[in-house]
Amino acid sequence: MSKFFDTTMRPMITAVAASERIKETSQRLTVTRRVVERFVPGETEEDVLAAIRDSLGNGLSVTIDHLGEDTSDDAQAARTVDAYLSLLEEMSRMSPPTPNALEVSVKLTALGQMLPRHGRKIAEENVHTICAAAEAAGVLVTVDAEDHATVDGRLDIVRTVRRDLPSLGTVLQAYLRRTEDDCREFAESGARIRLCKGAYAEPPTVAFADRTQIDEAFLRCLRILMKGNGHPMVASHDPMMIGAAHELAAEFGRAPDSWEHQMLYGIRTDEQLRLAGDGHRVRVYIPYGREWYGYFVRRLAERPANVTFFLRALADRRHPVTAAEPA
Repeated sequence: MSKFFDTTMRPMITAVAASERIKETSQRLTVTRRVVERFVPGETEEDVLAAIRDSLGNGLSVTIDHLGEDTSDDAQAARTVDAYLSLLEEMSRMSPPTPNALEVSVKLTALGQMLPRHGRKIAEENVHTICAAAEAAGVLVTVDAEDHATVDGRLDIVRTVRRDLPSLGTVLQAYLRRTEDDCREFAESGARIRLCKGAYAEPPTVAFADRTQIDEAFLRCLRILMKGNGHPMVASHDPMMIGAAHELAAEFGRAPDSWEHQMLYGIRTDEQLRLAGDGHRVRVYIPYGREWYGYFVRRLAERPANVTFFLRALADRRHPVTAAEPA
């Protein structure tokens, strides 16, 4: 099943995601929105604040993503910054039970990275603004990964901003062939690094496609990060990777607060609570906002179980789908 999913279903889902007509139709369907609630708690700031409080109350840390990509003008990028500043103001009033429990995740394309005129400069200024406000609010910031064409520019901006705000973290995707070298650099620098397998459709010239190769690359990268000077953030729901993280943390004598698990909102919630109950830091990635379609499609493309969940909802529109169903 996994091979069929990797070779046939994932490329098909990715191709569908590129269709504006399918996107518009999907966004109008009540059943789609019902399933999306499994992965996205809502479109408004009030929705995500409620999800934050619930997660903190369950002993989990959080990272919040205001959904939006492919920013087309300066004003759109500015609106994204304003959304983060408003959210950070609300988060500054919270009293989380553990230090560094609050974080936001930002995409540089949403902040203007790909704008034709001065995109890099605009994105760098915008992320600096968010980081400064986050530091004042006692909230961490991580710059999200996107497709491979944005990596050089993203990491360059991260390096620059970290000179003033060294707590800034970023994401490295293990399936990219370059990532081991990037892990070595950022582990040496003491950075906070979220390591994930990868969620974008990439050509084989730049990324591993075989699931076994991706797993092996993830483990090599994880070893580099655990051995290094930074703060590894292990973004995986895979039991094998979760177990490997514990083994490597023990091998390199890492204290519990020197690394963490990260998982997606609505996926393996029971495992999140189990790990937190065992004394591990678990950070839940909680997205919100109106631009949920791209995020939703990437979740479908990640795991066969997510597609099964969606198809069950399509097959039975009479009954609501709840987040309690297994991923």
